[in-house]
Amino acid sequence: MMKMAYTSIHQTQMNKFTFFLMAFSCIIDLSAQESQYEAMKRELNENSLPLVNLVVDKDCINKNEYVIGEIEIADYLRRTDSSLESVKFHCKYKIHGASSTRYQKKSYAVKLLDESGENLDENILGIREENSWILDAMAIDRIRMRNRVCFDVWNEVSKTPYQTDFENRNGTKGEFVEVFINGDYHGLYCMTDKIDRKLLDLKKIKVEDEDITVRGLLYKGISWGSGCKLLSYEKANTNNDTWNAWELQYPDDYPSKKTWQPLMDLIDFCSGSTSDEVFNQKYKEYFYPDNLAEYVIFTMALNVGDNAYKNTFLSTTNITKGHRYLVSPWDMDMSLGGYWNGEYNDMLNNMNRYNDVAPFNRLLVNNVDGFNNLVLDKWKEYYTTVFSIKSICDKLNDYANKFETSGAWEREVKKWDKNPVPLKKSLSDELEYVQEWYVRNYTYLCQQFGTSVPDQIDNVFAKDTQFHIYTLDGKTVNSLQKGMNIIRYSNGSVKKIFVK
Repeated sequence: MMKMAYTSIHQTQMNKFTFFLMAFSCIIDLSAQESQYEAMKRELNENSLPLVNLVVDKDCINKNEYVIGEIEIADYLRRTDSSLESVKFHCKYKIHGASSTRYQKKSYAVKLLDESGENLDENILGIREENSWILDAMAIDRIRMRNRVCFDVWNEVSKTPYQTDFENRNGTKGEFVEVFINGDYHGLYCMTDKIDRKLLDLKKIKVEDEDITVRGLLYKGISWGSGCKLLSYEKANTNNDTWNAWELQYPDDYPSKKTWQPLMDLIDFCSGSTSDEVFNQKYKEYFYPDNLAEYVIFTMALNVGDNAYKNTFLSTTNITKGHRYLVSPWDMDMSLGGYWNGEYNDMLNNMNRYNDVAPFNRLLVNNVDGFNNLVLDKWKEYYTTVFSIKSICDKLNDYANKFETSGAWEREVKKWDKNPVPLKKSLSDELEYVQEWYVRNYTYLCQQFGTSVPDQIDNVFAKDTQFHIYTLDGKTVNSLQKGMNIIRYSNGSVKKIFVK
C-alpha cells in the first residue's frame, strides 16, 4: 500500500514532536547538584575521551519507536564545534540492534533534530555531516574494539569503485566516547556514522503524485538462510520491510514489489537456474570483482565469522541505470578470536567458508576468470602492510592506550564486568590473547597462500619456553623436534624459527 502524502506525513511528525517535546519538559532537572557527567566534564584534558550525555526518559527508550531527548557532547579537541568544548542538540533515541535488547548495556540509534523537529545534519567529532548516528555498546566484546578495528582495516582495504562525497569510503568511521544517561555514568561506547544512502551515494527515490520510481537500493542481511546466501528464496509478502532474511534499509519507507524485485532478480541470477556459461559471461554486470575479492581476504584475515551476507549490506547506486551491487560489512564483534556471544573463538579461518555462498560458490570453486588469482593478488597487496602483524597489533595497542590513559577502561570494568562478559582489569592481558590469535591466523594464511612470513626470520634453536610456540598452521607446539618449522611469538612480534 502506498504511503500517505508528504504533507500528511509532515503534519503527523510535527504533532508527535510537539507531544514528545511537552513530555520531555517533564524530565527531572538534574542541574540542582553536580552530576558525574558535569564532574568529568570539568576535568577534560588531552587524555580524555569525548563525553556524551543523553538526557532522556531512560525507561521509555525502546527498539520500535524513537523517544525525544537531548544530547550533549564534550570534546577536549573541539571537533564538533571548534569554538565550543561542549555542544547540545535536540534529538531522539531508540535501541539499536536486535541483540542489544538482551543486554543491560544497550546500543542506541540517535537522530539529531532542529528546533522544529526536522532532521539536522551535524559533523559530530569530525566524522561527517549526518543526522543519524549510532552509539555502539560493544557489550559482548571483551576488548571493546573489535568492530572498530575491523572497520578501520576495511576502510584501508576497500573503497567504493565510484566517486562519493566521503572519500569513497565503504565503511563506518567512529570515535570512542564515554556515555552518561541523565548525568550518570553508563560506560565506554563507540560513536559512529552509518552505512547509508548518503555515504554510498545512492540515488534518491522519486515520488510523483501516487507513483514512485525506485533508484538507489540498500539491503541488509539480518539472519542466516538460503535467501541471505543468494541461493534461493521463498514466496513472501513484499509489502514488509523484511523479506527472506533481508531488511530494506533504503528506501525503507516504501517496501513493495518495486523495492524487493531487484534483489529477487539478483538471487535468480546467482541461483542454480542460471547456467555456468551465462553466469561466467554476466557476473560482472551484477558484482564488482575487486570488491568481492577484498571482502573474501578481509574476512579471512580477521576471521569475521558472523557475516556473508548476514550482517552485510548490498547496495546499488541506481537500479534504473544498472544492477551492479557493492558489498559492505557490518557488526563485526565476531572476529579476531572472538565469538558472537563474547566467548573465545580460537579457531583459525576456514578456507572453504564461502563454498555455499553465492556468487563465491562459483567464482572460487570454478575459478571464474581467474578469481582465485585476484584473491591471492589482494592478499599479496596487503599482507605486508594493512594485514601485517605490526599493523594490526598497533591498532589494537593504540586504542588500548586511549582506553587506559583516559581512565575509561577502569570505569568500564567497574561498571560492566561480568555483565554480560567478564572484563580483565588489565586490558593488555586480554589483548595478548587477541594478538596471539592473530599471529597464528596470519601465519596460517601465509601458508595457505604460499607467501612467507615477512617479519624477522632467525635460524636458532628455540630454548626459551617463556615464549608462545606454534606450528606454521597455528597449532600449539608442546614439544620441539629437529627439522621443525615453528613460530615464536612474544609481545606482538613474531619470529619464524627452524629447529636444528
